[in-house]
Amino acid sequence: MNLADSAFLRACRRQPVPHTPVWYMRQAGRSLPEYLKVREGVPMLTACSTPDLIVEITMQPVRRYGVDAAIFFSDIVVPLKAIGVDLDIKPGVGPVVAEPIRDAKGLDALRPLEPGDVPYITEAVKALTAELGDTPLIGFAGAPFTLGSYLIEGGPSKNHDRTKAMMYGAPELWHALMEKLSDIVLQHLRIQIAAGASAVQLFDSWVGAVAPDDYREFILPHTRRIFEGVAGVPRIHFGVGTGELLGVLGEAGADVVGVDWRVPLDEAARRIGPGKALQGNLDPAILLAPWEVVERKAREVLRRGEAAEGHVFNLGHGVLPNTDPDQLKRLTDLVHEHTR
Repeated sequence: MNLADSAFLRACRRQPVPHTPVWYMRQAGRSLPEYLKVREGVPMLTACSTPDLIVEITMQPVRRYGVDAAIFFSDIVVPLKAIGVDLDIKPGVGPVVAEPIRDAKGLDALRPLEPGDVPYITEAVKALTAELGDTPLIGFAGAPFTLGSYLIEGGPSKNHDRTKAMMYGAPELWHALMEKLSDIVLQHLRIQIAAGASAVQLFDSWVGAVAPDDYREFILPHTRRIFEGVAGVPRIHFGVGTGELLGVLGEAGADVVGVDWRVPLDEAARRIGPGKALQGNLDPAILLAPWEVVERKAREVLRRGEAAEGHVFNLGHGVLPNTDPDQLKRLTDLVHEHTR
């Protein structure tokens, strides 16, 4: 089989598949004992800039679960760190920015990303695609709104107050920030595609915080420009708490819309409209329940996913750290066997 015929890439293109493909957001991570072992004493941003570690961690879930795609091991703030933004990923907290951007002067900290800033990404993607063979590699990036929120708030935020204050109160500054971030994100994705990634996912993790009209005005033009700039590979768009935004997310230009666990896939298909594949959407917390529950809920997701023109089985957000890897292995086998 050649790579283009993989079940994952076929599903993204809404073509017939031998079985419903499956991969998991955060499949490479804290739920795996082998991950904890290689990451011991290694800071997150160090791991994300060390090719051997990136390759090993990306491959771990492929070996263990037999998933239909690998996702590049990295973090959404890596390109910001690479262009010199003073930030760190604090364990148990998340990305923390030393000097938040809150005025026009702050924008000067954001220069364009060059391939030479992230040689470790190119090296790791090339090594991975060689090792993965006919299993696709998904490249990824954080979307401008989510990256912007970290930069403006200075770290994770519950309500994104300062972010919205800039969006509503200083729209020119907001759009200037979004344009700069869009340039960085687009280049980041293109670097991964040039090195061999077969698909990309844009994580707009926090965009569920905005209303549909505000998304349309303040975010959609920038997201659309990113997706137009990486046409040629399947493009996935994902956010959390985006039930009210599914229709407008579908307009942003992705081939696949990721759905979190709050909206059933048949209803999501109705909201998004024709011409898109869907990805999702088992609640990650269900994996902490007994297997009988996982099985019943997974079959329900697959049944509702039949309403979509293409379906990539995934969770509604990332794998939780205390998930039993055996549950994910059984779930992967169940999806493959049930849909074969």
